[in-house]
Amino acid sequence: MSNKNIVDDRKLIMLVDDSLANLMVGKTALSNSYRVLTVASARKMFEMLNSYTPELILLDVDMPEMNGYEAIKILKGSPDTSDIPVIFLTAMNDDKSELMGLSLGAVDYIAKPFSAALLKKRVELHLLIESQRKTLLDYNDNLQKMVAEKTQTVLKLQNKVLRAMAELVEGRDTDTGNHIGRTQQCLRVLLTALMKEDLYRDQTTGWDLELLLQSSQLHDVGKIAILDSILKKPGKLTDEEFREMKNHVAFGVSFIERLEEDEEDSLFLRHAKTFARYHHEKWDGTGYPAGIAGMEIPLLGRLMAIVDVYEALTSVRPYKNAFDHWTSVDIIRQGKGKHFDPILVELFEKCSEDLRLVTVAGPAK
Repeated sequence: MSNKNIVDDRKLIMLVDDSLANLMVGKTALSNSYRVLTVASARKMFEMLNSYTPELILLDVDMPEMNGYEAIKILKGSPDTSDIPVIFLTAMNDDKSELMGLSLGAVDYIAKPFSAALLKKRVELHLLIESQRKTLLDYNDNLQKMVAEKTQTVLKLQNKVLRAMAELVEGRDTDTGNHIGRTQQCLRVLLTALMKEDLYRDQTTGWDLELLLQSSQLHDVGKIAILDSILKKPGKLTDEEFREMKNHVAFGVSFIERLEEDEEDSLFLRHAKTFARYHHEKWDGTGYPAGIAGMEIPLLGRLMAIVDVYEALTSVRPYKNAFDHWTSVDIIRQGKGKHFDPILVELFEKCSEDLRLVTVAGPAK
């Protein structure tokens, strides 16, 4: 039976030396266990590396034209060959030469003339180390992938829990339950436009869009403490009822702060608290609960103020019918410099068509 089609899957070793005797000794010592490619110069080695990728290179230091030190610099400087282990072969046995070779990236030094047994043992050792290194890298890559997948699963679950809780808090019925999802989608449009236009760069640097959108779902969490008789009243609230309704901001902040007690430094909860505390403040200082004005209001609060009002205008409420998109845009425009940040109103107008599509399509599931 012919063996010409049998594939030799043994590891490939490249032996580079200008001495024919060393090439023969090395090949004889290693051929029983490995495929050995003998090369007579460093320049020839680089030609061969275009066609072969060895598991290890045995590289003579003292060669004409290009010595081993020059060659290893090129090897380690190329992404295609930088990970191939290199063992230097040399007749020099001084510490300075050995240190230079190791500092350039060699994994070992074998003095010539070398014994066949020592050469084979050193090669075996470093191939084992390299195999373990690759196994560890694969393990780390797989572990990182598993962690990333698990993190995404947890985040998706967290988002669903937040959405369910926020919708329950928000309206406790189907009419206002969509407010959370629609507000979140409107905020996505405005945030995306803000970052694209590079507005308020000093404040938005490092913002994580998805984290912000998740935390925005808690902006009205304090309404869980508001009576249904007020929250669902099909008419104008009395002064006393409105004062009670405004308390949802303080209730929401207090709720989030209780969650923060179990977290050392949760960016998610910090964002959520900012949304909850400031989304009813107005640019001219007539909002609540603190009555602060202009740039004193955090950017997240000013953004939420616009999308919260826009979503409410375009939605049915127990006390009102929905306004159409363009009427709602006009009302937001009239609030420029009074209720809302003038710069953000201009941005809102630029992306109003994208916002209209949100009101038509409804919230993402």
